[in-house]
Amino acid sequence: MKLLVTGGAGYIGSIVTRLLIDAGHQVVVLDDLRTGHVEALAPEATFVQARIHDAAQVLTPDAGFDGVLHFAALIAAGESMTRPEIYWENNTVGSLALIDAVRAAGVPRFVFSSTAAVYGNPTELPITENAVKAPTNTYGATKLAVDMALTSEAIAHRLGAVSLRYFNVAGAYIRPERQLGERHDPESHLIPIALEVAAGRREKLQLFGDDYPTADGTCVRDYIHIEDLARAHLLALGAATPGEHRIYNLGNGNGFSNRQVVEVVREVTGHPLPVEMAPRREGDPAELVASSDRARTELGWVPAKPTLAEMVGDAWSFYRQHILPEKTE
Repeated sequence: MKLLVTGGAGYIGSIVTRLLIDAGHQVVVLDDLRTGHVEALAPEATFVQARIHDAAQVLTPDAGFDGVLHFAALIAAGESMTRPEIYWENNTVGSLALIDAVRAAGVPRFVFSSTAAVYGNPTELPITENAVKAPTNTYGATKLAVDMALTSEAIAHRLGAVSLRYFNVAGAYIRPERQLGERHDPESHLIPIALEVAAGRREKLQLFGDDYPTADGTCVRDYIHIEDLARAHLLALGAATPGEHRIYNLGNGNGFSNRQVVEVVREVTGHPLPVEMAPRREGDPAELVASSDRARTELGWVPAKPTLAEMVGDAWSFYRQHILPEKTE
């Protein structure tokens, strides 16, 4: 198929692009490089530097696109509460412009990078796709708005849409010829921050709260390997059905506590990891664990790398090869 990937210079978008090309698809990447990286772009893909608001310049009716995979978004939940206007303008307004372009060009398939943040503080565990949607931050609200727009679009205009709601994504794509991984600036995710501490690039790791009603008192989160997540997008393309908006949670169905993450990082890296306990952060749920039964049943999706050691190991390999040398220079 001929596919447009928005945000294809980012962490998840670049790895999905790699898998799409390896599967024989023709890919055009649209990215404004606001948070993406040129070095993450697949050399076999056609690259267009532009905002998603301007996607109609690429998605013309005669361009022959068979589908769109939409990753381009601002993702920092904390920042979304202090600068909500840029999140609404980019994540929601931009996505609506992209959907308009998809409709005008007659593109039949749309796979959307959604988020577990749409659920907010869960009322049930594990979290199913039918759980109450009550985002506690603007980031989650902007993504939920796009999910709702896709439901309307599928009903009104026969779009085949699939939303994939990610839980905590970790790891890297490691091959002898190509390595792709996480490189946010500033970094806000636990595992890459822990790796920075292990590498001596940060003095210590802060863990927020040790008095939660969990086995060891720290927050529990569902981690999923980036390659498992990326494979789900290829399956979603095949499952896109005209007139339907399908929604799937993507997680392992297992929770790992913050303390467990620390211990695995110590084991994998062989380095000490000084930890400082800090007060709870407002809005942090004690436990977030996905039910991915629907994805397993309907998509045939099964995580191939479900262990925390595999995720941390690949992330550490990418960090040592790519991030650490840059920081040392």
